[in-house]
Amino acid sequence: MDISFLLNGETRTARITDPTQSVLDWLRAQGLTGTKEGCNEGDCGACTVIVTDAGGVRALNACLMMMPQLAGKALRTIEGIAAPEGALHPVQSAMIEHHGSQCGFCTPGIVASLAAAHCNGRTDHDDILAGNLCRCTGYAPIIRAAVAAQDAPVPDWMHDVPPAVDLPGAVLPQSADDLAAWYMANPDATLIAGATDVGLWVTKQLRSLPKVAFLGHCTDLQEITETEAGYRIGAGASIAALRTWAEGPHPALAALLRRFASEQVRQAATIGGNIANGSPIGDAPPALIAVGATLTLRRGDTRREIALEDFFLDYRKQDRQPGEFVEAVTLPKSAPDLACYKLSKRFDQDISAVCGCFNVTKNGSKIESARVAFGGMAGIPKRAAGFEAALLGQPFTEETILAALPALDADFAPLSDMRASAAYRREAARAMALRYLREASGEATSVLEVSA
Repeated sequence: MDISFLLNGETRTARITDPTQSVLDWLRAQGLTGTKEGCNEGDCGACTVIVTDAGGVRALNACLMMMPQLAGKALRTIEGIAAPEGALHPVQSAMIEHHGSQCGFCTPGIVASLAAAHCNGRTDHDDILAGNLCRCTGYAPIIRAAVAAQDAPVPDWMHDVPPAVDLPGAVLPQSADDLAAWYMANPDATLIAGATDVGLWVTKQLRSLPKVAFLGHCTDLQEITETEAGYRIGAGASIAALRTWAEGPHPALAALLRRFASEQVRQAATIGGNIANGSPIGDAPPALIAVGATLTLRRGDTRREIALEDFFLDYRKQDRQPGEFVEAVTLPKSAPDLACYKLSKRFDQDISAVCGCFNVTKNGSKIESARVAFGGMAGIPKRAAGFEAALLGQPFTEETILAALPALDADFAPLSDMRASAAYRREAARAMALRYLREASGEATSVLEVSA
């Protein structure tokens, strides 16, 4: 299979013999060794590159991106961020001026992240850099460099226009219809959207994936549309796109998605992938369950809809037939009572020990409905059915919450692992329930605010 793309402003054609070869490995084999291999799992950001396509300019982890995903896109590495004649990008100049680099191992990825943000006019530098580690200078001089460069015009050479190319057929389906037909005939294949999970099967588990399809060109799977039932989110919508959209109708979901991995991962990962991988600690499912989301599953031309909580049967086991894939998830128009709490050892770019999402509505002073879901408390994302039942019809008070906590304990039998003990998880879930009440009562509960 041959693919064409822009590489640092020049058209390149690459012959792909292994569809799971990472962009990072290919670049380094081409002598473009400025892009570094650090963790090789999307955590450190040393391999960050800039990718431009119809969706815009994004910073992505080259270690997780597979070569077929480059087809018809434009790629810039650290070697192409300066001008062809050598003039530095404003971010590069600012990094020098503000002493933002020392060892240089992490710097190429940091510059790539900042340059991508600069192209998009973004100034939320802490979020932008959450996926780039630096152990030498620390972040203060890097942030100063980002601020110094943020108002400079985008250099002319950074305006990449992806080439129009003929894309290989089966490996790169062009629509949900193409995918449905191919997957029916190849139900044993692996579907790859952002590769932020599957990529680790290759880089860490050294697994061979002989039959794959990359879904990034199925643009109809990336659409977010309003329907009578609510909002239909295509399974291919990236977490970054979903977060931006959700800031309007679902701000609590948007706030949770801010803590979904890193900017590089959010730009690649999809909501369908986050659901379909069935992780008990996936960030999105507890929130979606709490708002009453429904899932659209497609097999060939046949579609069925199920409540999202019914999709998860057991650890890594879902209600999905051979050849069936997640096509969309539908959310209600709003959920003003939703609040989500993620507990992890780091605020940014970390995996949940416990994620609790609460959606409790009142009629007067009494609780009229309750949907509460947790991640990290069982082998699947799961509703707290007993706890919900104990709340119904009761006044929304601390006494009610305290009286219902034994039911919450009975709803779950969490495990102890490297992230938290079972006892800690139980205590955290109880604390989240009380935090929800106090936050709803107007108390300040943000973990980012410190008070005496």
